[in-house]
Amino acid sequence: MGPIDLHLERLRARIGDVTVQEVAGTGWVIRISAVTLPTGWNKKSTHISLVAPQGYPFAKPDCFWADLDLRLANGNIPQNTQINNPIPGVPDAMLWFSWHVDPWNPNRDDLVTWFTLIKQRLSKPQ
Repeated sequence: MGPIDLHLERLRARIGDVTVQEVAGTGWVIRISAVTLPTGWNKKSTHISLVAPQGYPFAKPDCFWADLDLRLANGNIPQNTQINNPIPGVPDAMLWFSWHVDPWNPNRDDLVTWFTLIKQRLSKPQ
């Protein structure tokens, strides 16, 4: 069992429904279903996709994707997002969030760390 397997187990233990797709040359696309959103968004929940890149955990994760129709409650597109920036090797259209983890320590941090940071971004609709 490698680090990605162990980290996926930790993530599943924390949040439950997680699916994984290995994408050649990219890494692993991890999809988390029905992530609850606070007031300020146009929906109550969204799916989140993130990438554990080749070389993970020494190569840190970067950015994440949500449902294509996710918007702020006022209908505006969230800050630091883009509609036409897909996950390499994945044909699904999603809303890309330019969100970065810094610092990242591969001896300490894992997918739970990254998901916690994503939840922090989503906790502040802007």
